[in-house]
Amino acid sequence: MNQIVGTAAPAGQPAPVILCVDDEPNILSALRRLFRAQGYQVRIAEGGAAALQVLENEAVDLVISDMRMPVMDGAQFLQQVRTHWPDTVRLLLTGYADVQSIIDAINRGEIYRYITKPWDEHDMVLQVRHALERKALEAEKHRLELLAQRQNEELRALNASLEQRVVQRTAELGAAHDALLQAHTHLKAGYATTLKVFSTLIEMRGGQLAGHSRRVAELAQRMAVRIGLDAQQVQEVFVAALLHEIGKLGFSDALLATPVALMNSKLLGEYRQHAVRGEQLLMPLQDLRAAAACVGAQLERFDGTGFPKQLFEQAIPQGARILAVASDYDNLQLGVLTERKLSAGEAKTTIQNGRQKRYDPRAVDAFVAVMQGVANEKPDQALITEMSVDASALAPGMVLARDLIAPSGLLMLSAGHAFDARLIQKVRDFERSNRLTVTAFVLREPESAA
Repeated sequence: MNQIVGTAAPAGQPAPVILCVDDEPNILSALRRLFRAQGYQVRIAEGGAAALQVLENEAVDLVISDMRMPVMDGAQFLQQVRTHWPDTVRLLLTGYADVQSIIDAINRGEIYRYITKPWDEHDMVLQVRHALERKALEAEKHRLELLAQRQNEELRALNASLEQRVVQRTAELGAAHDALLQAHTHLKAGYATTLKVFSTLIEMRGGQLAGHSRRVAELAQRMAVRIGLDAQQVQEVFVAALLHEIGKLGFSDALLATPVALMNSKLLGEYRQHAVRGEQLLMPLQDLRAAAACVGAQLERFDGTGFPKQLFEQAIPQGARILAVASDYDNLQLGVLTERKLSAGEAKTTIQNGRQKRYDPRAVDAFVAVMQGVANEKPDQALITEMSVDASALAPGMVLARDLIAPSGLLMLSAGHAFDARLIQKVRDFERSNRLTVTAFVLREPESAA
């Protein structure tokens, strides 16, 4: 027999253990020499009982058992190995062609291979090597399956943790977003209220101007919507209308009290500067630059003979063209422009007569349509969402539907304000100390609107 040289195990790993079982000592010696030469650890046992004892005491990778042994034959022994040590590879060594015995060993012991005597050493070594490689592959497969299972469990736990963290983070972001929206809403409300308060301060320079800016702003806003401006442009027109008188803050009492129609050239020149001055005051504010341009061009005329730049038709900002109509309509009724105060009808006629000259025809058409719409409005009780309440009837929790304006035109509270006991007491004290009646428009309760 030729000796076969091979490597039993990779470097750094223990050599596989082979158990050889036979009742013939010379067979065991031959097998031991063969496999030791290949680097394997070899154990021998002269019979099935002795082999089972070896297996009880030591881990064995592969068993080679003779078929024909006294007391316990190879099939019986290998069946015991399969039952108690199923991971141990089992080979049957048989010296006779007993097909039934081989089949019995295969069925009962589930052997990996059977080898006939006399054996070929090269074939024997290959069979054992292949068997051990297969065992190593199965062990590695089992290890990888366990590793994959453990990693999958860890991944599931991580995913569950991540999902929980995502839900938590989403909730935190949602709360932060809601807080930002609320802060933005409060900021916008505060911004609008500040503009209204500022316009009220402007109007306090002249008693006849009380409420003028708010009336002009509401009319200009409706006209802008009627013309078809977008929401941003409508807002710019509204802000410009609230602040269009800011340039008059430096006017003397005499100038404020003189109607434009009665001004001499000196006063008229000074008066016309209020639009430019107003634009200059608002220009440093980035968010008000569009409104500032409207304020600066409010005295321009559609026919190009206005002030300060003699702009012509479409060169005049659209907001300024709207503002000119809305402001003049209210000023005509206040006596700011003419020697006497005009009625609403007279003021409307004056605006219409100025079409194509002082005023943009589109702005005049929008003004007429808005006025006609207001005249045709009929209250629908099912759609009314507000009600008027005297100060004595105010209750905590009521919300203002409109700005609360004193008879003098002073802005007391802005729309959207919710009353509490402290605010109600202040309104009543104001009413009592000024000997006047304060009426508030508040939102109706759902059941009241039904």
